[in-house]
Amino acid sequence: MSSLSRELVFLILQFLDEEKFKETVHRLEQESGFYFNMRYFEDLVTGGEWDEVEKYLSGFTKVDDNRYSMKIFFEIRKQKYLEALDRRDRAKAVEILVKDLKVFSAFNEELFKEITQLLTLENFRENEQLSKYGDTKSARGIMLAELKKLIEANPLFRDKLQFPALKNSRLRTLINQSLNWQHQLCKNPRPNPDIKTLFVDHTCGPPNGARAPSPVTNPLMNAAVPKPGGFPPLGAHGPFQPGPAPLPTPLAGWMANPSSVAHPAVSAGPMGLGQLGAPNNAAALLKRPRTPPNNSAAMDYQTADSDLVMKRTRPFGVSDDVSTLPVNILPVPYNSQSHGQSSYSSDDLPRNVIMNLSQGSTVKSLDFHPLQQNLLLVGTNMGEILVWELVTRERIAFKSFKVWDLAACSMPMQASLASDHTASINRVMWSPDGSLFGVAYSKYIVHIYSFAANDLRNHLEIEAHVGSVNDLAFSFPSKLCVVTCGEDRLIKVWDAVTGGKLYAFEGHEAPVYSVCPHHKENIQFIFSTATDGKIKAWLYDNVGSRVDYDAPGHSSTTMAYSADGSRNRFLAAGDEFMVKFWDMDSVNILTTIDADGSLLASPCIRFNKDGTLLAVSTNENGVKILANADGLRQLRSAENRPFDASRVAPAAIVKAPSMGAFPPGSSALGANIGDRTTPGPAMVGMSADNRSLVDVKPRVDESMDKSKVWKLAEITEASQCRSLRLPDSISAMRVSRLIYTNSGLAILALASNAVHKLWKWQRNDRNLTGKATASVIPQLWQPSSGILMTNDLSDTNPEDAVSCFALSKNDSYVMSASGGKISLFNMMTFKTMTTFMAPPPPATFLAFHPQDNNRIAIGMEYSFIFQVKTKLKGHQKRITGLAFSNVLNVLVSSGADSQLCVWSMDGWEKLSCKYLQIPSGRAVNPLADTRVQFHQDQIHLLAIHETQIAIYEAPKLECLKQWVPQERGPITHATYSCDSQSIYVSFEDGSVSVLTASNLRLRCRINPAAYLSPNPSMRVYPLVIAAHPSEPTQFALGLTDGGVCVLEPLESDGQWGTAPPAENGAGTSASSVAAGADQPQR
Repeated sequence: MSSLSRELVFLILQFLDEEKFKETVHRLEQESGFYFNMRYFEDLVTGGEWDEVEKYLSGFTKVDDNRYSMKIFFEIRKQKYLEALDRRDRAKAVEILVKDLKVFSAFNEELFKEITQLLTLENFRENEQLSKYGDTKSARGIMLAELKKLIEANPLFRDKLQFPALKNSRLRTLINQSLNWQHQLCKNPRPNPDIKTLFVDHTCGPPNGARAPSPVTNPLMNAAVPKPGGFPPLGAHGPFQPGPAPLPTPLAGWMANPSSVAHPAVSAGPMGLGQLGAPNNAAALLKRPRTPPNNSAAMDYQTADSDLVMKRTRPFGVSDDVSTLPVNILPVPYNSQSHGQSSYSSDDLPRNVIMNLSQGSTVKSLDFHPLQQNLLLVGTNMGEILVWELVTRERIAFKSFKVWDLAACSMPMQASLASDHTASINRVMWSPDGSLFGVAYSKYIVHIYSFAANDLRNHLEIEAHVGSVNDLAFSFPSKLCVVTCGEDRLIKVWDAVTGGKLYAFEGHEAPVYSVCPHHKENIQFIFSTATDGKIKAWLYDNVGSRVDYDAPGHSSTTMAYSADGSRNRFLAAGDEFMVKFWDMDSVNILTTIDADGSLLASPCIRFNKDGTLLAVSTNENGVKILANADGLRQLRSAENRPFDASRVAPAAIVKAPSMGAFPPGSSALGANIGDRTTPGPAMVGMSADNRSLVDVKPRVDESMDKSKVWKLAEITEASQCRSLRLPDSISAMRVSRLIYTNSGLAILALASNAVHKLWKWQRNDRNLTGKATASVIPQLWQPSSGILMTNDLSDTNPEDAVSCFALSKNDSYVMSASGGKISLFNMMTFKTMTTFMAPPPPATFLAFHPQDNNRIAIGMEYSFIFQVKTKLKGHQKRITGLAFSNVLNVLVSSGADSQLCVWSMDGWEKLSCKYLQIPSGRAVNPLADTRVQFHQDQIHLLAIHETQIAIYEAPKLECLKQWVPQERGPITHATYSCDSQSIYVSFEDGSVSVLTASNLRLRCRINPAAYLSPNPSMRVYPLVIAAHPSEPTQFALGLTDGGVCVLEPLESDGQWGTAPPAENGAGTSASSVAAGADQPQR
């Protein structure tokens, strides 16, 4: 069928949908095979209409087309079979087994036998693999999520999951245009032609006066041609929704059909090393975009590393004369397992005013910290920057506008400042990890500040544009960058570490209003919009814009993509002295909030990442914080902890920097205030440029209950925490390496005998998320083939070999070694994909680059590090640790020589090198491992040695803190919690200590009796420790007896103890130390 015929089918589909011919619509979808309606498919599966499900699928694929298709049909038929068994309908189950499932026996006879044996059970849940099967509804929901992934990954469905962007009644419009053209050809056109049929060409009757003007619309067709750039009504069904005209270049796919995340977990076969990275041909990718699973939205915002949001644009239902509204998207995604509907309702919108923050001048921009969501960054029209701690309602940082180095500025900028020293702020924005933030001013410059432990420091001053800098954003094409745009019609990209200019994009004919970095399958690009309504897209090269597009209404627009990869549910705009909310599936306003009045005509608004808090600017030079029930509860729980750190006076206060201070990372809203670094001496700004400062003594709350004296939390028995030893039917050997999968759904262990073990948690009524937990027993998972992931072994004793592994970012494969060749395993099938690099020397540590799984670093027995094809020498003994930093663009190595080295990833030169400071009088194992791990800010580095825990600041490796245990024996391992607020440390005596990461103070000690069964004949202790990737209080231990234990605090406690006050000194203290010596201490 020709391309035009295919497009005609889409027009007919739209027409049938608008006319409510529902059954005919889906029949044509199935018979043409051009468009797979995911929402209709979801409804069929949820309703259990299995015959219709397979009939609809038959228009697109057959059982034996490929492995994806086979898996799709198998899952559907298996569910139908299990439901028959659940209803005790044995006859129907046998019929399904013989007619529907028998076909799969040719491909996997063992699986078919196992399915057949279910008939012999009174309840199929007696089968271990089906023991977690819930009710029919939940089982269908879980299966549906899997089916959607398979469909999206199936190449037969490529380009069939997205309905083209059509204006309303497109077929009617074309017919109208045809009739108008026919009327123009009439020899004697009538003013008001009477068109009674479409079966023959139109002609007017006998002459009847002058030629009539061509009509724009026709009563017969009952549809007007939509106005350009407007937002016509949505169709009755999600897939048939109008949109803007397609873009005239391949990049159009990035806007009209934004990409969803690929699904490597449903890979149909093994992958070679050449397939692990991004496609080499970017143009080919643009021409063949993958479509998202959910087509029900009028606007679809997809994955981005940056936390950009839609602002100052005209949302649905807003009149054309409003073009610069502050707009924000509420980060509440649709649930992929519930047919495009979210459990989040409009009742959960943050609408209750819980506090007012006085700024002193008009608020121009707001941004919540991406990790510590109780921190709010504010920029004002007077050039003032403020950071508020919402739990304590304190202003913890303040800066006023001041050029740091006026002599380095251009003459036009100096002339501009000579007449007026002030500048307004156009934009404030945190970097993705919250360690930096950027400020765009109305005059020439951009300031980048570093933010650590409430300490604000100047980082970069960039003269970015001539005139006003209108917007800025952070991006990560290969390293952290700042993207700016300005009144000079330019877009520029700057190195966020050095401030060097990397790119300058020219092409706009009007001032550039906003920028929106985005990425699609490792291809990075930038959208920009100008005040004339032009939208352009740029790759990080010097070729020029790849897309030219007119924004709706030809007005200033800001584009955005959601940060979490799923389409967001609500859109909010500040307009008419209130906040207006829209549901993204409706043109009508959902609700409005006046926030108790006093709002600006078009107030600035900003949601926090969880959507539980909303900041709104007021006409009284302030900010109101609105919260829903969850936001209020989280803030109150954080405020009501037993120990509350001494508070400094509110208002214009800046906490003094301390040498050992660094950000506590991603803290939940309910985090204990006492867990943060105790504030140093406070300072009050006495002049606009902060040059005159006086000390103010911190104010202590005298009303605090004197009985609440801090005490170290001691966990001495099993009843004081939640612990779970994972089931294991494989021969037990000591656990050498341990890691959670990045999804948090499983734990992978590598034993000293080179065998891997994988435990998976199932989603059920007791564990709705399916994530790892100590409350639910997981399954020791093996594929149906029964094979084990076993490393190649050298000729040496396996117990003496050094084991190491690394997990890919998408959890689809693991790279591992146990003294022999390095193996690459498929995590679904356990099959060995390839082996490489036979010893000697053997690999001793493995690490994937966090942004590119094709780039690997390999530590070797003889102190070499391979990075792609680069061999680096810098250690005297074997490499025992590797850690990448995207922010600094460096790789840090550590070795058994107690040495740390920092390598630049640009040229692979060594930037710095320091030896650990070994405590005097401590005997050290000459082969003791030194491990390294970056804090979430990717600047501070955790160094782990059997004698100590230390915090360094990269790249200079200045030692900020050191913790030396005095009584517990050698440290065996340690790790940051996922939010970098805690450090879990395991010891050779079996105990585990929990430290507050910001100051290395001990706050909880877990004795081995709390998680180990008494066994006098065997000495058991943890060798490795791993932190859950999204649960800050959960960690797992790999033991010398081959066991793996998961530990969590009691639900009533919610955390591992509380942080001690600074003056208490209880427990082993941490000391601030000088940087390590250049030579090792003997």
